[in-house]
Amino acid sequence: MADRIIFVSSAFRHGCTQTDIEWAIETKIYEGLLKGEDDIYAIIGFATSGNPIEIFYNLLDAETLKIFHAMPLRSKIADQLND
Repeated sequence: MADRIIFVSSAFRHGCTQTDIEWAIETKIYEGLLKGEDDIYAIIGFATSGNPIEIFYNLLDAETLKIFHAMPLRSKIADQLND
């Protein structure tokens, strides 16, 4: 995992907090490129509540993630990751 994380305000649009996102990164059960994308990565992990969340990010460089999306895990995202 990267040493530095930048949070874009859109990452908090769906109610996830910075603490939720950081915990989800620590508890991730999946990390990889989002299907059909070449520069958007997905993490599936658990919020502090224990509920699964999806996180999307870009790699700015080898040590920096830019997180721009986080929300409760949607079935369409879970299905994409299982393909």
